[in-house]
Amino acid sequence: MIFTFFILFIILLRIAELLLARKNEQWLLQNGAIEYGQKHYPFIVALHILFIISLIIEYSIVGVSSYSLPLLILFFVLLALKVWVIFSLGKFWNTKIYRVAHFPLVKKGPYKYIKHPNYIIVIAEIAIIPLIFHLYYTAIIFTLLNGLMLALRIREENKALNL
Repeated sequence: MIFTFFILFIILLRIAELLLARKNEQWLLQNGAIEYGQKHYPFIVALHILFIISLIIEYSIVGVSSYSLPLLILFFVLLALKVWVIFSLGKFWNTKIYRVAHFPLVKKGPYKYIKHPNYIIVIAEIAIIPLIFHLYYTAIIFTLLNGLMLALRIREENKALNL
């Protein structure tokens, strides 16, 4: 039962993130933003959809009834950090890569300390979410796939932001 509620929570979070990204995208485009990395974006979306499907399938096959409370707590810490990232970027936060030439890069919140805090959080989420429910295959496979995808994405984002 906890798994079902948790997966529904994850799905609702992802939908909320996409809705916020779409709202921010409108503002970005109205302010002259240019999109970068369009070719790999559908693969990122597919990766995240397949991740959720894999969680459900592996859970159904394995039938684990326990969960890790420390990892569940860690997930909510990561969620709080992601909220900090989103609030720090404000209207610049998006699931796509946009650059608005006449605006400086955000240097507040976690961006004062590291270049890509959101990606660190996403890497940790992809690993921790399945581990909460002892879903090791999903954790390993999607952590590796996500790492490959983010290596490409970060390279594209660095070019776009001239980092």
